[in-house]
Amino acid sequence: MFRRNTEPNPPPQPPDAGERVTSVVGQSIALKGQLSGSGGVRIEGSYEGEITLNGMLVVGESGKVTCEHVRANIVIVAGAVKGNISAEKVEIRKTGRVWGNVVTTAFTTDEGAFLRGQITMEDEIDLELNPPPESDEQTPEMDDTAPLDS
Repeated sequence: MFRRNTEPNPPPQPPDAGERVTSVVGQSIALKGQLSGSGGVRIEGSYEGEITLNGMLVVGESGKVTCEHVRANIVIVAGAVKGNISAEKVEIRKTGRVWGNVVTTAFTTDEGAFLRGQITMEDEIDLELNPPPESDEQTPEMDDTAPLDS
């Protein structure tokens, strides 16, 4: 027997900050360095370095990431990633290419996606996203009364 759902749908909830893209690396941009923080990042250009992100990382179709180890809550790959990925959720789209091992709690892939590496499914993952505690060393304060010309 077929029943129609007559209950109204609940209002849509806004996504978490970690589930939105708040920063974009454009297609003509090439960056090297260390990317860390909170929020969502979309890479359409090229990036080389470390990524530790409390949020979502999207590698767009034109994006190229070279990283020893990508760590983020959610990683969506439509471009190319050369390096290992640790994330709570990993999605490789049909245009996505990954050369590296993946450790995750949830994995999805489209037909045509490419992965050269191993997938390890875990019940939970410690992504080590919390920054290390600040050192006990005191930073000397600037003496703003001293003249600039010495």
